[in-house]
Amino acid sequence: MKPAIHYRISAASPEAHLFEVRLHISAPNPAGQTLSLPVWIPGSYLIREFAKHIVSIRAEDERDEIAIEKTDKNHWRLSPAQGAVTVRYTVYGYDLSVRTAYLDQTRAFFNGSSVFLAVDGQQDQPVEVDIVAPSGKAYREWRVATSLPPHKAKPYAFGSYRAGNYDELIDHPVEIGDFALIQFKACGVPHDIVLAGRLPKIDSKRLARDTKKICEHQIRMFGEPAPFERYVFMTFVSGEGYGGLEHRASTALMCARDDLPKEGETSLKHGYRQYLGLISHEYFHSWNVKRIKPAAYAPYPAGCEAYSRLLWAFEGLTSYYDDLTLVRAGLIDADSYLELLSQTITGVMRTPGREVQTLAESSFDTWVKYYRQDENSPNSGISYYTKGALAGLCLDLHIRHETLGKRSLDDVMLALWQRYGRDFYAGKAVGVPENAWEAIASEVTGLDLKPLFDRFLRSTEALPLADMLATVGIQWQARTQVGPGDKGGWLDKGKPAGVWLGARTSSDGALVKLTHVFNDGPAQHTGLSAGDVLVAISGLKATPANLEAALAAAKPGDKLDVLAFRRDELMQFKLKLEAAPTDSIGLKRDDADTIKVAARHAWLNA
Repeated sequence: MKPAIHYRISAASPEAHLFEVRLHISAPNPAGQTLSLPVWIPGSYLIREFAKHIVSIRAEDERDEIAIEKTDKNHWRLSPAQGAVTVRYTVYGYDLSVRTAYLDQTRAFFNGSSVFLAVDGQQDQPVEVDIVAPSGKAYREWRVATSLPPHKAKPYAFGSYRAGNYDELIDHPVEIGDFALIQFKACGVPHDIVLAGRLPKIDSKRLARDTKKICEHQIRMFGEPAPFERYVFMTFVSGEGYGGLEHRASTALMCARDDLPKEGETSLKHGYRQYLGLISHEYFHSWNVKRIKPAAYAPYPAGCEAYSRLLWAFEGLTSYYDDLTLVRAGLIDADSYLELLSQTITGVMRTPGREVQTLAESSFDTWVKYYRQDENSPNSGISYYTKGALAGLCLDLHIRHETLGKRSLDDVMLALWQRYGRDFYAGKAVGVPENAWEAIASEVTGLDLKPLFDRFLRSTEALPLADMLATVGIQWQARTQVGPGDKGGWLDKGKPAGVWLGARTSSDGALVKLTHVFNDGPAQHTGLSAGDVLVAISGLKATPANLEAALAAAKPGDKLDVLAFRRDELMQFKLKLEAAPTDSIGLKRDDADTIKVAARHAWLNA
């Protein structure tokens, strides 16, 4: 039996980046059917106004064309119709990201939230979608990659697919093109890696083997079986790119071409480690946020913001577990993990906004702050990803220490999975209430964790990172920055900076531009502002090398004569340099205490 709602989407004009969509509604509202399009996509908490990309739209019933009126930014209303209705519309897709839609002569990609109009009042109805191949010889090799359940379509072929409702329909992105395909099974479940874009000669076996280790570790952490029958990793590969967006049985990723493992490479290069961390992060979301989710997202309100103070737990804890998975799965060693952790801590330490905004506030304000970064963002806010990950680290180590290793954050995650996540798509779609997460953590561990949550989430007090890491035999080193490329990490030798500028810079050719000026730093005290372009430093042309040399040769209290353009106006400043802050953190194993070593082993090899 054909579903009452049927879509047909085709890459109609790759050169013009236009998709054509046909929506057939068998039983429209006799008073006049209303249609809508989401304004945001789950996992990316920003109103993105997908409706702006609808270029044209018209409708007809079984007799003639009928009127369709746009009633607000993302709603349309059809005139009363005679029988079934067909709506035809075109969508412009040229956003090279994981969030919306893209189409050119090389590939097509779309998320359903940006191309499929919802039939209001019938979102719970089963739907069918035909994915149609573009015409022309140039597209003969194109295939379809998606986790949408096939109806009449053969594997990776154009044809008919089905979804149980609209929410499921828009939670399975689609990649179309001449892509590479790598397949493996994890805990018996088929997994596919789809690589689109121009590829180097990669080590496919290594990529499959490493990804399988990540998947099997996370499946076993929450307990078999996996919460899906099949999973698809869709990665667009380009010269430079990074990002990911989770879905219930797939993820859309972007990575740089050089990040992939090449044939003959044996070492774990930085880019590949980062890509594996991204895979780990988005895959962990299959449990934490796609099924265990805040009550505010169950269901997702597609037409407006959904406010929650729990994003630290859903994005931050996922960020904690992504790199931790790599060491637990045997892909990196403890020292490599500590290097990654030290870089995360350093990034938070170098963000003055950590003393202004709490984690709960950061979670709540994501709609207006995190995805709308400006020159003052480091001064006014903190990331619920990075600080949330560090709060998770402190919470985990505190639980392990206070229970003598009998309980951990893993037990809390498993309890949340069993109570809220496991049956989420089995007719029991219940989200985690705002006050339930903390209560479950205390219940499962048998500890009074409220004082910790008050400190970690609702205050700007510093996290007790050094003390917590000491419980598992990890030394803490706080030092000043060594050069502009220093992102943190243990330093046995080298010359730490004596002074600092108090600003982030970028270089455009030989020019030095201030991108961010930090609160209470030398640049701000002097009157320099974000956007200023340095022209000269103490009589010499300002270049990245000259600035670095001037700072390296100076000591606290020294003054530099600075000329800078603000817009088209030349301004003069007397920059008084100050002692550099000790905000670069290094971590190193300390094996002196066997009890702490055992605790560290249990943590990193859970």
